[in-house]
Amino acid sequence: MNAFETFYANSASSHLMGSIVQKEIDQVREKLADSIGAYPSEIVFTSGATESNNIAFKSLLLSGDIPTGKNHIVTSTIEHKCVLAICDYFKSIGFEVTYIKPNVDGIICPNDVKDAINEKTALVSIMHVNNELGTINPIGEIGKLCSENNIIFHSDAAQSYGKTEIDVDNFNIDVMSFSAHKVGGPKGIGAIYIRDLRHRKLLPVIHGAGQEQGLRGGTIAAPLIIGYGTAIDLFPKYYQSFSEMRIKEYLIEGLSNEGIGFNINGRTKALPHCLSLTLLNTNVALMIRENDQTISLAQGSACSSKEIEASHVLTSLGLTREQAEGTIRLSFPLDVTFEQIDIFIKAVKKATR
Repeated sequence: MNAFETFYANSASSHLMGSIVQKEIDQVREKLADSIGAYPSEIVFTSGATESNNIAFKSLLLSGDIPTGKNHIVTSTIEHKCVLAICDYFKSIGFEVTYIKPNVDGIICPNDVKDAINEKTALVSIMHVNNELGTINPIGEIGKLCSENNIIFHSDAAQSYGKTEIDVDNFNIDVMSFSAHKVGGPKGIGAIYIRDLRHRKLLPVIHGAGQEQGLRGGTIAAPLIIGYGTAIDLFPKYYQSFSEMRIKEYLIEGLSNEGIGFNINGRTKALPHCLSLTLLNTNVALMIRENDQTISLAQGSACSSKEIEASHVLTSLGLTREQAEGTIRLSFPLDVTFEQIDIFIKAVKKATR
């Protein structure tokens, strides 16, 4: 809030106020880079992970820097919808796309990636943490595989950044996407990491006056970036305190004690803030309708929860349409209380036959 009143000058300006804003932006760029083991020169600020994902594909694959005949992409069936939409676009311009399904635990297996790549593969894109299940993919193993085969590896880290360790060198990451609001920062700001950015030939996603190393034109959203920097500083401490509460375990135990039937989608290696729960004998639509003034619930991801079709993540796990419609995706706020979880359990029990 303070940044909107204090750092409102255009960072591209040559006067003192502009220079002060540029210094603040550079500090956040360095902060983000340090947190993932990158160089500040490899970080570009964007409007969020959706734009970053578009840059990851379009700026690299359409720049003319990829060898002729490299027109194959490998991704998964449980990626964020924007990645699936980007892949649909690339299919329309002649690219081939291979979609890997997760195992029963919601994990993308490196061996499946290995089987999918071939001599035409230009890029592999596998998200770090799934946005509906909270499951953590072994991107280090996948990145090593891509590095050995000289394939660009991109990972969407919107859900994982600040919540689990990321080291772009250890994970052999070439490109990675981030979103500020996933760590309590402002909406409308994010970033992309591109290894050796200055030495790559990239197609600008927004042509302009050369901002962000020519990749993304337009006046830089300084207040949002500064807010992002504050979130980077503060979020890990709050997330650690939340994790120590073991809220997910408390909820699961409470449902079990009440005799409520449920299945957890993505059973292993999941982050504590996210839970996909299929309620077996609960009228989920009724529960949501009766509690819409007190409990915020989503059936699927927030980006598509208003749509009628079943979540593509759940169908990839093998759930039927009926099972998917009986599934809710919980994303716990970091200040959640045990009393609030008790209220939720009572609401589920009331709608359970």
